[in-house]
Amino acid sequence: MTATAATYQEIVDENGRIYRTGETPHDLMGRSRGWMMWLPWVAMMAVSVFEYGWGAVTETLSAKYGWTISDIGWLASGWAVFQAGIAFPAGRLREKNVVSARTAMLVGAVCSGIGYFTIAHTGNMVLAIIGYSVIGGTGAGLVYATCINMVGKWYPEKRGARTGFVNGGFAYGSVPFIYLFSALLGPGNVTVMLDSVGLYMLVLVGVCGFLFKDPPKSWWPKEVDPISWARNRSGAAGLAKNPPAVKQYTPMEAIRTGMLPLMWVSLVIIGGVSLFGINFQVDFAGESHFGAFVAASSAGVLSIVNGTGRAVVGWVSDKIGRRQTLTAVLVIAAIGQFGLLYAGNTHNLVLFMVFAFVNGFGGGAFYPLFAALVPDYFGENNNASNYGLVYSAKLVGGVGGGGVAAGVISAWGYTGAYVLAGSIALLSAVLTLFLRQPGRERHQPAEIGLVARPPATAGG
Repeated sequence: MTATAATYQEIVDENGRIYRTGETPHDLMGRSRGWMMWLPWVAMMAVSVFEYGWGAVTETLSAKYGWTISDIGWLASGWAVFQAGIAFPAGRLREKNVVSARTAMLVGAVCSGIGYFTIAHTGNMVLAIIGYSVIGGTGAGLVYATCINMVGKWYPEKRGARTGFVNGGFAYGSVPFIYLFSALLGPGNVTVMLDSVGLYMLVLVGVCGFLFKDPPKSWWPKEVDPISWARNRSGAAGLAKNPPAVKQYTPMEAIRTGMLPLMWVSLVIIGGVSLFGINFQVDFAGESHFGAFVAASSAGVLSIVNGTGRAVVGWVSDKIGRRQTLTAVLVIAAIGQFGLLYAGNTHNLVLFMVFAFVNGFGGGAFYPLFAALVPDYFGENNNASNYGLVYSAKLVGGVGGGGVAAGVISAWGYTGAYVLAGSIALLSAVLTLFLRQPGRERHQPAEIGLVARPPATAGG
């Protein structure tokens, strides 16, 4: 499959957004753009075992290596810090064409494999932090950031739903491993099983990444006329709820609006709550005297709903507005914390599974909403960098949801930890009420004027 030369035209709206039209995906890469949705989705599922499968492997690692709950928590925190921390520098390097999507994915594949190879072979905490948390976290972060950015570039007119779908793979892709670890993993087979997981990630992410290809900057699908899209009924409704950015903000300009820092703080809080649930829900199920299968099932439900919920809220946000949807999701996340605590303390199995469902939805659906809200507020031209800054909130949230949460559990028990998680989740929801699109009055309509630039010819 080879790309062919095609004529394109650039159209600029009054907000500075450029639409490069005239080239089909076949012109650019020799295949349909559906590949650039399914490949990122598969890669995201492959690395999901790091975050959402961690809770199911910790008991065995503790038994084999003698790790405490604090050791486990800080390994998870370190992983989250490096997974989130790579997003901004990776985005800047990609925007400057220093690193291609293919290169980022191949490096991510190798680093992800090293992460699991490390904990398969050593219980030394220093080596585990270097291999699993630093190298493994960096690899997973490269995969995550590249995949999310890739699908948004190829589906600019369907960003909410498609981003949510790909983002969902990062959660429910771990479900088979949750059950596999719970049923089969033991101190005697840790090495062979975790080596197999590392090899699985290395190969699958590597193959997907090798086929990655970015569209030209500001590309727009040929079959979707941007003028008609902006003016037809569904496009107009979407613009009313999610109007385009009034200008293309650089990272520093986005910070100075005050809205990017507000997003960051909100994501710090809810990101920590989400990771707390992922890291400790299985342990809390055990403390609540539910069996191993129930504990694994609650984690499986959390992961499945966490992932599918991301796709659903992307579609809903296109209809009712991203900020409104985000606030609702964060309130649901808070309800999930209090509900799980009540169900666990009363040993109510049915309620526990119900609130595992609620917690799974609220604990993950906010990620694609932030991912789609950033270009809505600050434009597409610097989206990889701007979203990288917002996503870096997980650096702090990861510490809170891992090592700090372990300390809170040790000091206050699970009751204190879940009450704190629910309370600060509500605070995160309140903060989103203050989000406003920079440069646009609250009820100012989105008007788009388009100016065509002369056509040009490009070859892939």
